[in-house]
Amino acid sequence: SALSKKTHDGTKTKKIKTEQLLRVDDFDFSMRPAFAGPAIPVGVDVQVESLDSISEVDMDFTMTLYLRHYWKDERLSFPSTSNKSMTFDGRLVKKIWVPDVFFVHSKRSFIHDTTTDNIMLRVFPDGHVLYSLRVTVTAMCNMDFSRFPLDTQTCSLELESYAYTDEDLMLYWKNGEESLKIDERISLSQFLIQKFHTTSRLAFYSSTGWYNRLYITFTLRRHIFFFLLQTYFPATLMVMLSWVSFWIDRRAVPARVSLGITTVLTMSTIITGVNASMPRVSYIKAVDIYLWVSFVFVFLSVLEYAAVNYLTTVEERKERKHREKQLPCTCGMSHARTMMLDRTYSDSDANSLAGYTKTQVASDEQEKMMVHLSMSNESTATKKKGILRGYRGFRIIKNTHAIDKYSRMIFPGAYIFFNLIYWSSYC
Repeated sequence: SALSKKTHDGTKTKKIKTEQLLRVDDFDFSMRPAFAGPAIPVGVDVQVESLDSISEVDMDFTMTLYLRHYWKDERLSFPSTSNKSMTFDGRLVKKIWVPDVFFVHSKRSFIHDTTTDNIMLRVFPDGHVLYSLRVTVTAMCNMDFSRFPLDTQTCSLELESYAYTDEDLMLYWKNGEESLKIDERISLSQFLIQKFHTTSRLAFYSSTGWYNRLYITFTLRRHIFFFLLQTYFPATLMVMLSWVSFWIDRRAVPARVSLGITTVLTMSTIITGVNASMPRVSYIKAVDIYLWVSFVFVFLSVLEYAAVNYLTTVEERKERKHREKQLPCTCGMSHARTMMLDRTYSDSDANSLAGYTKTQVASDEQEKMMVHLSMSNESTATKKKGILRGYRGFRIIKNTHAIDKYSRMIFPGAYIFFNLIYWSSYC
């Protein structure tokens, strides 16, 4: 009867295990496919997800990418009527042979494992395999800072088989230049990514032999605007501020000295701040040339005032001695009479005259007149010589010093000339 017939229960159907379908247990996967035969070709393509950071101090870069391998392993072929592939996660990878590709010059690298290991294995019925994993790698980049911050850096990520030489495993870019794909949203704060390209070469090790090596090379150009605001403009303003000293009265010693010392210390701070964020390289960088030349200009402005102050003091001393030589001899005269010859009076001198009578003052006036008469009998040559010497000293002391006048033109002109040569050489 219908009641006696048992319905078919699909849950009790014997399921075929995937491992049995692939016959993983029937082969020794510790050896590469076609062992003892020709080299197995392994195609590679890469999709760069992000370029995370570029470190000048550590000379490295960090990149996150999808790394995919393509090869054929007939041991993994399976019968299929639909010719559809089977996809597995990282658990099957531990049971089969996969290429031992590693990153040359890598400092740190890891496969992402959130929420599970980011590994995918896809097997086709004819034995073709796609092996994909998501990796973040920090690799070394030899940078040249001789033109910093107007520099262009070229870095490369290198892939190579660790154990298999070119006689056992042949790495190649699967689709040539099309094997590398870049996310268009990738951007860096300090660099402009100019281009990515792929190359391949053979690498030789004296102990183990020749290996196929794949290169992902990218070129970065540094953004200059940040350094213009943080380094070049402040240094230029400090140099221009030091020129203000040339328009300040040379007798204002505190003003000119404090201005010079302030600009020198500020330049020292700028140089220290720039070098603190840079590696200690043994060659001169472009920014070092600009900052140190600016520092020399600021320091020379301080030395310029030191020279002006010293020469002014020397000229004043000579002028004072010259005036003293032109005064008549006051030997044997009293203090009050000496005072009258100089025509300079102070309160104490005026009080000292209070004790003199009119007759004494009159006699003093007569002596003063006699001295002037004796001075008028000097030779004409002596008078001309004294007048010329007095005029020369008066011109230097009264007017702005000649060094200040020339410095107002020489310092700005030389600095502008330096900037023209600097920017035309590095830009």
